[in-house]
Amino acid sequence: MILDTAYMITAFVTLFVVIDPIAIAPVFLALTPGRTPKERERIARRAVLVAGLVLVVFALFGEAVLDFVGISMPAFRVAGGILLFLTALDMLFERRTKRREDKAEPDEHDPDDPSVFPMAIPLVAGPGAIASVILLVGRKPGGEGLVTILAITAVILLLMYFMLRISGHLERALGKVGISVITRIFGMLLAALSVQFVLDGLAQFGFVAPA
Repeated sequence: MILDTAYMITAFVTLFVVIDPIAIAPVFLALTPGRTPKERERIARRAVLVAGLVLVVFALFGEAVLDFVGISMPAFRVAGGILLFLTALDMLFERRTKRREDKAEPDEHDPDDPSVFPMAIPLVAGPGAIASVILLVGRKPGGEGLVTILAITAVILLLMYFMLRISGHLERALGKVGISVITRIFGMLLAALSVQFVLDGLAQFGFVAPA
């Protein structure tokens, strides 16, 4: 099996930008005020494991679910590309960070453990991440694409876990300005990738020539 380097780079950049471990780290701090390092480690581990399970399920069965409800893969590529483009706009104008901070407000009904909600879902395994996994697997059907996406997802979730563990140090090192600059750069990359997804979908419909 010959590895497609361009596909791997595209998949890594897409998932890294959408899941965005750097931006989630400060939100994690807001969700866990007054926690001990051991408690934060437990919450981070559970959040990453739950998010990973959700993404694996959609990587394995996402296209089957689409077929069941009568949605073609090209249509999902166009819709997913538009969704990712909206996410990119939110990142460029910092609306995404503001929403994540709003979700970090304490939940009166479940104030103790934010690992499943809102950390795992929807902050890590949100609509953008789920759409990206399905789109990337569909872009290279077969075992190679599936194994590649599962491996890249695992690497990014490990990075997420690491970032959550060092979130306090990261926030002090980068500061709000540093995090804002990085978020905008990733937003521009995601905007370009989302347009490519839309063009791929339209090409399968015959509206544009394949890239």
